[in-house]
Amino acid sequence: MRQYASRLLALVLPALMLGCTQPEDEHAGAQAGGTAVSVMQVQADPVDVFLDLPGRVEAVALAEVRARVDGIVEERLYEEGTDVEAGEALFRIDPREMQAQLSAAEAALNSARANAANAVRDAQRYEELVGRGAISRQDYDTAVARRRTAEAEVSRAEAAVESARLQLSYTEVISPIAGVAGRAEVTVGALVSASAATLLTRVEQFDPVYVDLAQSSTDLLALRAQVAAGELQLPEDKRIEVRLTLENGQDYPHAGYLDFFSMSIDRATGTLALRAQVPNPDRILLPGQFVRTQLRAGVRPDAIRVPQRAVVMDQAGPGLMLVNAEDQAEPRRVELGAMQDGYWVIREGLAPGERVIVEGWDGVRPGQQVLPEPYTAGERADRAPAE
Repeated sequence: MRQYASRLLALVLPALMLGCTQPEDEHAGAQAGGTAVSVMQVQADPVDVFLDLPGRVEAVALAEVRARVDGIVEERLYEEGTDVEAGEALFRIDPREMQAQLSAAEAALNSARANAANAVRDAQRYEELVGRGAISRQDYDTAVARRRTAEAEVSRAEAAVESARLQLSYTEVISPIAGVAGRAEVTVGALVSASAATLLTRVEQFDPVYVDLAQSSTDLLALRAQVAAGELQLPEDKRIEVRLTLENGQDYPHAGYLDFFSMSIDRATGTLALRAQVPNPDRILLPGQFVRTQLRAGVRPDAIRVPQRAVVMDQAGPGLMLVNAEDQAEPRRVELGAMQDGYWVIREGLAPGERVIVEGWDGVRPGQQVLPEPYTAGERADRAPAE
């Protein structure tokens, strides 16, 4: 038995030793050959620069329709929530009191005209008599004064008639603008007041609409510095395009343009007020709605971009893993710009012609030999990049 065990050990031991050493040899061979990685050689290209800002939709025009005479609402003449034209009647207020005032004013005007005609004839007769010396000059001057007073009474009566006619016209409440008439704030039979300016309804214009924005003063200074340094080229026509994303994540199909920006910074928020005008032919945008906006601020002529998956994010900040001339992995800290279509814009830390590891950087160490392979856009990583 002792002899049999010795022979068995002599046969098994070499096999065990071979099994232990073979993985190390394979591992060493893999280290010598390098790790395969997908590499992209970066280059500088013109890239549009966008600013992402939150926005709120506002009507381009809002008219509050209010009562301008006292009276009882007799009829609502429009359907709530429908389009109305400028000058279209919305309400009718009981016109009888205003009609009576107009009739009284017209009667007073007729009386004033009659008195004026009589005063004119008296002045003409007095003029003939004073020429013959039949009356004194003072009597003639008094007749002329009565004529002028009568003519003034006519003018005042005409103004009273015009005012009464205007008050009567206010009994038919019309829309001052074209737009969508909202909910009626009063019902038929309600008493409205001119002195209290009773609100009857609102009319809003929805096409186009305004989108109110706010940009921080820090971002504004950064943009101006980039323009001054030539890093950013403004649009030739000076029109800044604005595109919207709705609350459900859907892109709005119509682009707008900035049409106003404030010349002062809000002291409370430290922001600059901006406003865009956006077409709204389909009435998708409603006043008060929140949207996300993208402002096409200009073009960065020599921008460097890398795929999002190539960027290493850790506690020290963003970085990349490059491949140097000796095909060795080399870490690099960079400054990121904006994210566009799955690519990071690199502000600083990377130069055209350098090679960036896009796939496989999480499997290599700084200084390690790698086998670079061309990166093809759209290929997926076997393992997700570490955050």
